[in-house]
Formats: sequence, structure tokens, C-alpha cells
Amino acid sequence: MQIFGLVFFSLIAVAWIFQGLRIAHGATKIPFIKESTPAEDAACPSISLIFAARDEEEKLPAALATLASIDYPSLEIIAVNDRSQDATGRILDEFAATHSRFRAVHISELPDGWLGKPHALQKAYEASRGEWLLFTDADVRFERSVLRRSAALVQRSNLDHFTLLSSVEMHGFWEKTLITFFGLAFFLSNDTLGANNPKSRSYIGVGAFQMVRRTVYEAIGTHRRLAMEVVDDMKLAKLVKQGGFRSCVGIAQEFIIVRWHAGLRNMIRGVTKNFYAAFGYNFAFAMAAVTGVFAMNVLPFVSVFAGHGWIRILSGIAVGMALLLHGGANRVSRVSPLYALTHPIGAILFCYMVARSVAVTLWQGGVTWRGTFYPLKQLKRGVV
Repeated sequence: MQIFGLVFFSLIAVAWIFQGLRIAHGATKIPFIKESTPAEDAACPSISLIFAARDEEEKLPAALATLASIDYPSLEIIAVNDRSQDATGRILDEFAATHSRFRAVHISELPDGWLGKPHALQKAYEASRGEWLLFTDADVRFERSVLRRSAALVQRSNLDHFTLLSSVEMHGFWEKTLITFFGLAFFLSNDTLGANNPKSRSYIGVGAFQMVRRTVYEAIGTHRRLAMEVVDDMKLAKLVKQGGFRSCVGIAQEFIIVRWHAGLRNMIRGVTKNFYAAFGYNFAFAMAAVTGVFAMNVLPFVSVFAGHGWIRILSGIAVGMALLLHGGANRVSRVSPLYALTHPIGAILFCYMVARSVAVTLWQGGVTWRGTFYPLKQLKRGVV
């Protein structure tokens, strides 16, 4: 048993060291949008900023105010009211009446074979004219120069696809505990260096900010390829990389801000449809991930106190690396590095949320999204 423990915690310590070196190396290659000089008018290609909104009356006004202040010479904004039951449609129409570059599209019915969001984004694309399409969400707040900075970066690097890791507005202990762990988990589970390498098949797509050339978007099949894909943002990036096009992920910080689900309970409920989908509705894969996350992020924190000898030393190495990486991610997110100390709590909550997503999806036989129920068999067939 002692030998097993030594081998087990040795592997965990080595894994944390490897991940630390990988993330540190990758972080040096990720561009910060604040370091990109805004493009002049003549160097700004036309952009169609697109988003879908359903029952977003609370968050829309703040987001629309930032859209109105964007400094970009050739911009159209197309918002799709996706079967909203609240004042979303009225808010969009009133905004369109006073802003010439803004248009509202209204959808009253959802055709078979489509999820609501991909269908709405498809309709927005069909109404657009820009050389570049910028997919975002209805609750995202934009800094006024971010499009000029992005235009300069994509042209300087000859990109076909560009996505930004946004800043998440967090309030209170539980939001910061969970969201900061999510931030670290994102870097642990995704290859940012590979995503920026045209020779790698790694990909990253963030729903808050995802620019793609119109010709590339059409070449990969538009959102028709993603008609039944819940994690459509990541899978759009996957299609771009599979098509052999150049992609890049950058860091937005205060240039792109999103208010995610408010409060712990809403965060848990909000990802119910997403987490199992992120594992391709593969039960074994999801459970293996839960086991791995618990082993890597919780057990070392227990063993550093309860273990003895080399097990305690190896656990200490793992805990030290976890805290170092978590604290570094917190600095990028502009949250106190002390929240790294909540690491095992965030990991336990993460494991619970994945397990809950799997259990609820299997129990219901599918997911309900934007007021429509989708059977699991149909969702599995739509996985990209």
C-alpha cells in the first residue's frame, strides 16, 4: 500500500510540474489585446458583430451601451431576438431606432434539427455583410477600442480566426472561488500554445468574442455544421483548425467583460446543459475527468496534512504547483492571489457540477435550452 501511495503521488507531482512548465511556456506566447496598437481607419476591414438574445432584458441595456460606444469605422451590429418572452425584442427595436449601424432580427419559431442559439446566429449571418464576423453574447460589454486592436492583430498575424479570453465580473466568495478555479481548469485542459500553432489541431473558441473571416466561416459550413452542438463556440474553432486555417487566442482582460451567472446556485444550474456536452455525452470520459480532477486537485491537499514521509513531500510539491498556477491565473483575472487557497473547494464544486450535469441529462433523457427540450440521442448525433 505504501508503494502504491508513493507511485500515485509521484505521478501527481510530476503531472503538476509538467503542467506548470507547459502553461508557463504557453502564457508567454498568448497576446494581450492591450498591447496591440489600434488600427487606423484605412486598415479596418468591415465587421459584422453578431449575437443572439433570449430573455435578456436585465443584462441587455448595459451591453448595448458599450456596443454604441465602440470606435470602429465599418461596423454593423446584428442582434437576433430568439423567441424571447420578456422585453428583449422591444429593447432591441428601440436601440435599432436610434442607432443606424444596429439591426434587430426577430425569430418566432425554431425549425426541427436546430438548437436555438446556433439557429439564431445562422440567421444573423444571413443578414450580415461584413468581411469579418464577430460572434459574441448578449451580455458582453466591450471596451471602445477593442475592435481596432483586434483588427490590427489579425492583419499583422495573417489570421483567419481570433478569439479572446474575456474578463468575468465576479462578486462574493463563492463566485470568485468557483470562477477562478474554472479559469485555471481552462488552461489545464486546453492547449493555448497549440491553438495558436497552425500545425497543431488544438483549438480554443470563446463565446464572448470570436472573430472569423466570412470566407472561412462559409468554407467550414457556417453554423449549419453546428446546428445541434451545445458547445458551439469551441466547436466553431475546431472546424476552423480542421479546415487548415490560422487561429489565435488572446487575453482581453478589461477590454471584454461578461457577467456570468450570478451566485453559486445559478452557476451550478447554468452549466447543467454544457458540462456533459463538453465531454461529447461520453459517460466514461466524463467520469474519468471527475476522478482525475479530484485526484489531482483535492487528494494532495488532504495528504499534505494527513500523509507522512515522501507522500507528504510529493503532495506538498503538487499543492505548491497548484497554488502557484492558481495564483498566477488569478492575477490575470485581477482577483486576489489569496483565492488560490480555495483551490480544493473549487475542485470539489467543479466535480459536483460535472457529475450533476451528467446525472440530470441522463435522468431527463436530454437537455432543455432556451425553452426547448432536446433528446439525448439527437444531441449525440449533432456532436461535432
